[in-house]
Amino acid sequence: MKLRIGIVAAAAILCILSWNLCLMVTVLIAAVIIILAADIIEKRKTKKQIDELISYITKVQEYSSLPEMQKISEGNMGILQSEIYKVITILLEQYASEHNQKKYMSDMMSDISHQFKTPLTAISLMNELLMNETVSDEQRLEYAGKIDAQINKMTWLLKSLLTLSQLEAGVLEMKPEKTELNKLITDLSEPLLIMAEVAEVEYTYNVPDGLAVMVDVHWFKEALSNIIKNCIEHTNAGGFVKLSAAQNNLHTTIIIEDNGTGIEKEHLPHIFERFYKAGNSSHDSVGIGLAMARQIIRVHDGSIEAESEVGEGTKFTISLYRNTVHDQ
Repeated sequence: MKLRIGIVAAAAILCILSWNLCLMVTVLIAAVIIILAADIIEKRKTKKQIDELISYITKVQEYSSLPEMQKISEGNMGILQSEIYKVITILLEQYASEHNQKKYMSDMMSDISHQFKTPLTAISLMNELLMNETVSDEQRLEYAGKIDAQINKMTWLLKSLLTLSQLEAGVLEMKPEKTELNKLITDLSEPLLIMAEVAEVEYTYNVPDGLAVMVDVHWFKEALSNIIKNCIEHTNAGGFVKLSAAQNNLHTTIIIEDNGTGIEKEHLPHIFERFYKAGNSSHDSVGIGLAMARQIIRVHDGSIEAESEVGEGTKFTISLYRNTVHDQ
């Protein structure tokens, strides 16, 4: 538009300065031709830009991704391009979020189905045996006890899965309170000392007095217990499991280590994944304890790392970052 106004203005000035009729007609014809040519070029440019936008949208539809867009920097077409890019970005982010949620639910249902298959098969088999009239009363009691054990296992698994799902979704309410770490460790260690004694493993803990943490006592005990149980289960008779703690101005560190069988390097990055079972996992393990422990620690604004060497043992390092207002 500015170009057309400029051409008309220039043509008018030339006509005023020149009283030659022939020259005036020539200038006006030239101005009209230039305006028409500019209009044709502008329309072609606009059509090209529209075609590029249509092509870009088509690519997004075909590949469900965000291909590179050739920038249009001028005028309303540039504004339109920017708005299209914003809308497509938002839509793709929403699509990715929904896709991830669907994948999560699909994986969860697959995991649940896999975990329940074995106990349900066992219950079905023992139920058939109970229906056999030749089975003695003693055998019936034995089968009934095994069925009860499998039902208890599925009940525990359901509760654990519900807890883990709530943790991963961020909907499990935590009630943090200032707690003496020494007392917390002492309380959770009572049943673990018995477990270690049965396994002939030496379990010890060393937590200095005066160390306070802001945690949900129930759930933090659950996290630490799961890690310690894992260490005891993977330590041979005569071995040890040790827990120690320290604190500085930035964080509280809890270290749990053993001299057990260790974890192979290819398994180590995956041990905190739901239902993951490393090569040395026991037959009864379902691979949920460490996953739950990590989620609980994360909810407490903490982190957990694992180091391990096959045949030498495993070391878990938990870091809880301190809130200087609450920890005082």
